[in-house]
Amino acid sequence: MTKLAIMGAMEEEIEPLLAHFTNVNVVEFANNKYYEVSHNGLDIVIAYSKIGKVFASLTATTMIEKFGCDTLLFSGVAGAINPKLKIGDLIIADKLCQHDLDITAFGHPNGFVPGGSVFVETSKELREIAIEVAKENDLKVIEGTIATGDQFVHSTERKEFIESTFKADALEMEGASVAVICDALNVPFFILRAISDSADGGADIDFDEFLKSSAVNSANYLIKIVEKLI
Repeated sequence: MTKLAIMGAMEEEIEPLLAHFTNVNVVEFANNKYYEVSHNGLDIVIAYSKIGKVFASLTATTMIEKFGCDTLLFSGVAGAINPKLKIGDLIIADKLCQHDLDITAFGHPNGFVPGGSVFVETSKELREIAIEVAKENDLKVIEGTIATGDQFVHSTERKEFIESTFKADALEMEGASVAVICDALNVPFFILRAISDSADGGADIDFDEFLKSSAVNSANYLIKIVEKLI
């Protein structure tokens, strides 16, 4: 590994990460800021993309193509679909899908476009490192399917559709687009989320209350994973 990318969607998701570093160099590019740091000899670029699939795709591509990152880790928060997931719990994606991608009118399944696939798998090696770190630190982490879409889901009906259609465990607004970029550019990647809400009628209340604490949970775990990559 020559350079590591660490992404979040919101400023609140990368603030706990940046708190671990000093001597941060800020590079402004494409209406965004990229934070360059060094940690025990490893060069790292940290950025928050802004919310949604388009911004996440832009930021992931920039980190790989402009900054030369060859491994990408994503840290952030998500809504729970799996009832076993409680607020603050951690989930790492084994695969991701786009729940709002719909050309079923042409006979294709939800989440599929010709030339693509419904699911994109994450790096098995990075997942294994993450599970090892979780065991060493007595952290409860599950592996599961994460669904991505350009909407903040706070409807029980929509949540049930995503669960039944994709068998997803959690949902958010960036991961699958990052997955598509990394898969296409042959960059190993890893998506970590801490649960901030229940993706139902009370999701907006839960999210505001638990965003920061869940983001800290995710960031602290991610830093432990980074230590294993050095």
